[in-house]
Amino acid sequence: MPGEGVPAGEGSVAAEAVAAVFREERGLLLASLVRRFGDLDLAEEVTSEAIEAALRHWPAEGVPARPGAWLLTTARRRAVDRLRRDRAYAARLAVLRADAERAEAQRVEAVTPAAGAATIGELPDERLQLFFTCAHPALAAEDRTALTLRCLAGLTTPEVARAFLVPTATLAQRVVRAKKKIREARIPFRVPGPDELPERLPGVLQVVYSVFTEGYAASSGPRLQRLDLAEEAIRLARILHRLLPAERESAGLLALLLLVHARRDARTGPEGEPVLLEDQDRGCWDRAMIEEGRALVVRALTGGPAGPYGVQAAIAALHDEAADVAATDWPQIVALYDVLLTLTPSPVVALNRAVAVAMRDGPGAGLALLDALAGEPRLREYPPYAVARGDLLGRLGRDGEAADAYREALELARTEPERAALRRKLGE
Repeated sequence: MPGEGVPAGEGSVAAEAVAAVFREERGLLLASLVRRFGDLDLAEEVTSEAIEAALRHWPAEGVPARPGAWLLTTARRRAVDRLRRDRAYAARLAVLRADAERAEAQRVEAVTPAAGAATIGELPDERLQLFFTCAHPALAAEDRTALTLRCLAGLTTPEVARAFLVPTATLAQRVVRAKKKIREARIPFRVPGPDELPERLPGVLQVVYSVFTEGYAASSGPRLQRLDLAEEAIRLARILHRLLPAERESAGLLALLLLVHARRDARTGPEGEPVLLEDQDRGCWDRAMIEEGRALVVRALTGGPAGPYGVQAAIAALHDEAADVAATDWPQIVALYDVLLTLTPSPVVALNRAVAVAMRDGPGAGLALLDALAGEPRLREYPPYAVARGDLLGRLGRDGEAADAYREALELARTEPERAALRRKLGE
């Protein structure tokens, strides 16, 4: 309302406020609207309309004291107006909601939660509830992740596409396909019960990890890191771990994120340029975060075969424990990558293993492995592959070929700090 919150100012100030609130609360806003109306498309449409309304009203009236609540109220009103106008649409939603309520009642009656298991009321964040809903096994794995990252984690379609190394149009089709499946299969927007949570957990872990990956290495823009996304992923990983303390992979994911994020302050230089692991000031690493991560690694690796997040966390722990690159236990890291390749075979894992082999056995051994991966389609548009080749070629004294590899990486680089660092490499 007029007179509340921040005084009225220029349109650019209001636009910045809308953008800030949208980044912080979009997931909560969508989750609340989907829970109320049972339709993701409707929730997205009225959320966009609420944002447009804010851009019209806030410059003249001032940013409200509770901007998130303002947006939610506006979006709810738009949804109600839409349903009043479109009776047929409202009737379809009513059928879906009735189906969901009936299924939920049957599930609650049939399931008796085990001791220590999470119940519906214990889920502490509506976004996490919707994460589990969008990770429904009826959806294809790639569609689940695309839908959740696009709609709930606040990433744009191009950002998600770059994160998964696919064209933007392909990613957009995945989102549309997932929404269509939800509608046609009448998949209810509800929290899975304790008996379903383990089945849904891998999909949710993947989504949280993907959000962190975009925060760790931004797919575009002026900065190498998006700390807001990385910290949001860690917050969600903590919730998951509290929700399912007996699930070792939730511990492994949280450990991995903490152990990697602990290096955040040393990963960039004064001008935002990337700093390689071997050149980082390890005194700037967050030791409290590392100790927390190491304790979680023990939990993730105890009690049975390790999962992929637990193995990656163990690799990160070995890096964080070493005094410098030379003191790193490279044989153990290579062995862990061997395990990871059996759990989640992928060209990116093979690339990381090749770099570790180069540190253990020399640049020639690592380069041979990298060259064997040259035909992998996913690596053709993946800048770290070309950077790794350039580094190993340079260490072997093959400067001309190294320069060619760095030029290729420069063409593929996603952020300005990466491009600036590669230009310096070529200048050298």
